[in-house]
Amino acid sequence: MSLDQTTVEHVLVVPTLLFHEIGHFQGYTTNIEPYLETLLDPSYVSYRPRHEVEEDPSYKQLIPYCVFRHEGKVFYYRRGKESGEGRLHSKRSIGIGGHISSDDATSGSNVYQVAMKREIEEEVFLESGFSESCVALINDDQTDVGRVHLGIVHVFDLEAAKVRPRETSIIETGFEDPMQLVQSRDDFETWSQICLEFLNTGQK
Repeated sequence: MSLDQTTVEHVLVVPTLLFHEIGHFQGYTTNIEPYLETLLDPSYVSYRPRHEVEEDPSYKQLIPYCVFRHEGKVFYYRRGKESGEGRLHSKRSIGIGGHISSDDATSGSNVYQVAMKREIEEEVFLESGFSESCVALINDDQTDVGRVHLGIVHVFDLEAAKVRPRETSIIETGFEDPMQLVQSRDDFETWSQICLEFLNTGQK
């Protein structure tokens, strides 16, 4: 049986060359507007089979990466063996999020916001009011995972520290000061390492 769009997950991507034209960086940038204006432009995005683009660095998969924070402490967890991205198994993380799927595009509204909301609802129970802001972009071309993804970081400042795992792959959760978490930097996936660096530079 041939693989087609009904059986294979298609995810939103942009050409890596487009990202380089705007301005390549390694690590993070807080100069997000030039990137979002272009990278989320419908004329540049496409939906391609996930199994193909996971191994194709000529495309970047755009990933909402959501950090939950309460009174300066951030939500953290460890990725269990059932995590969808095998290359990140057993790594600790401070980010919740995932791919933007072609299914999200059928909603008739802002596909990026729809995908971000869906990913949060799939992974955790968020039981607090919050204010949300998009604060940075993350790029890491030094790992196999990073070469094919581009992270868009959103900080959710919560009214209460009420985040519980919904997925069984999210284990060993809690809230902790970023200054404490960075002491165990090597336990975290690379994007979270970059995020912790960002948060510890005084991001409010």
